[in-house]
Amino acid sequence: MKKISTIALCFFAIASFGQANYKITYTKSSNGKIIENQDPVIVFSNSNQTLISSKSILENKATYPYEFSLIDRSTNAINQVAKLKVDKQISTLDSTSLAKQTFELLEGEKKILGYSCKKAKTIINSNTIELWYTNALNIKGAPSVLGQNLGLVLETNRNGNYIVTATKIEKVKQFPEAIDNNKSKKPLDLLTYRDELWKSRFTTIPVFKEEIINFSDASKSNDSILRFANGTIILRKVRIPAIAKGSQVFLDVTEQSNGDAYDRTGSVFLIPMQKQTSFLDGLQNGVKTLPMYDNGNGKLYQGIVASSTYSPLLELIRFFTPFGIKQYNTITLKDKTWEERVSYRQDISELTSALSDQEIYLGTFIGNYDKGGHKVSVNLTIHPEEEVLIAKPTAVIPLFNTNNVMEMAGQEYGTLFNSEKGLEVTFTLDKDLKNARIRYITTGHGGWENGDEFVPKRNSIYLNGTEVFHFTPWREDCGSYRLYNPASGNFPNGLSSSDYSRSNWCPGTMTNPVYIDLGDLKAGTHTIQVKIPQGANEGTSFSSWNVSGVLLGN
Repeated sequence: MKKISTIALCFFAIASFGQANYKITYTKSSNGKIIENQDPVIVFSNSNQTLISSKSILENKATYPYEFSLIDRSTNAINQVAKLKVDKQISTLDSTSLAKQTFELLEGEKKILGYSCKKAKTIINSNTIELWYTNALNIKGAPSVLGQNLGLVLETNRNGNYIVTATKIEKVKQFPEAIDNNKSKKPLDLLTYRDELWKSRFTTIPVFKEEIINFSDASKSNDSILRFANGTIILRKVRIPAIAKGSQVFLDVTEQSNGDAYDRTGSVFLIPMQKQTSFLDGLQNGVKTLPMYDNGNGKLYQGIVASSTYSPLLELIRFFTPFGIKQYNTITLKDKTWEERVSYRQDISELTSALSDQEIYLGTFIGNYDKGGHKVSVNLTIHPEEEVLIAKPTAVIPLFNTNNVMEMAGQEYGTLFNSEKGLEVTFTLDKDLKNARIRYITTGHGGWENGDEFVPKRNSIYLNGTEVFHFTPWREDCGSYRLYNPASGNFPNGLSSSDYSRSNWCPGTMTNPVYIDLGDLKAGTHTIQVKIPQGANEGTSFSSWNVSGVLLGN
């Protein structure tokens, strides 16, 4: 039998002799159908002790992490044990939760496996849970920790659509053998135990931890973190493991002001390295070494469009810092309790093929001119799925990115949309691309109150000369984030700067991608064009647009 735990050794030595021991097998169903390929719950119980386990655990076939629970009837305590990996086991002792469970005992009776059962009900987190239990065997137990003291629970019904029902009751001589050479450490407190178990269910890849992104000649690279553009860009080479099919991939960013009071454009990006020239060349050798884009408006734009020899930055997240969070929390206003940090989290699963089983350069940029700047942490998390929910694109092709992350090293602002041509990129597909779509991120900036940051402007996208999509990017919910913006200026009209609606961004938020369906694209050459009616300059102020586009498909 499965080796359980040294914690359980005395437990089972007591439990297995001179007692009537029962083994109960439970089957799960959802919406009236038996769940396929399930791992049945197995409960062992007698008048003194109960074990909640599963078929795969008992047969030594469970995948890590897995968990089982031991209930001691003499103390009414739950010993929860989790095996996180082959050489790591944790446990916790909960002496209070069973006593705190409350149930409404209801009228009604039904038979399950020939045993007469009574009904109880409880509500947990808005879920109505009905339990059918019997006292005929003079033992207590249940397929979960819920209802352990009612009697022997033979069925639980959650919201009428998820049911766990006993399908077999067997009298056995003893409980499973309890021998394990991997001894548990001292039991953890319940919160720490739950946190460690939760984190063990996915892979976390730390990218940056409380790194400073600022503007200073003193910002220097070290062995692990590369710094460019006077410290406004941090870059690190990261090894990403093979990502299993169907897994969900998330990127997490947290930010605090380390001195800068203003809202700033931020971006987390990947540098494609498959072609002859990369953005890393520009970082290392100067912005003038990047390929130039000329649309006829009199300016040259460095490194913003794809070519046969160059791929622009693949943007993972576009975010915007709030006005001085943390650093300026000393500003006091009545009924305002400022947040300590801002967190951004985005599902980037569709970009898996650009990440999986590769060593890649991941970078973060925050445009600022402050010596203190910002403090940033970035993590990548990979979450396995039991089944493939949505097929991920196999092709991830960066096409354009006008976000001038090398702003502090001379990269031109995205002012190219004052030309009728706007942005145009031509690319060649070696083979047909099915279900093609563009992952498009767009935000308008600058020009003060009459500029494109504060004036709605239509974005139009063309494929091979035909308009395929248009919309007006605009955010009207910026006032919802006032508590993230302690240094946001208050105006005579009762509004703060962070309250104002903007062209697809708010201080302290991310900008979500928009997906533009292109259908199936044939192998060969295609052209994507982006047009925006960019506002004219007003004195020294000007408008610009940060747009990035990635072609996805299969």
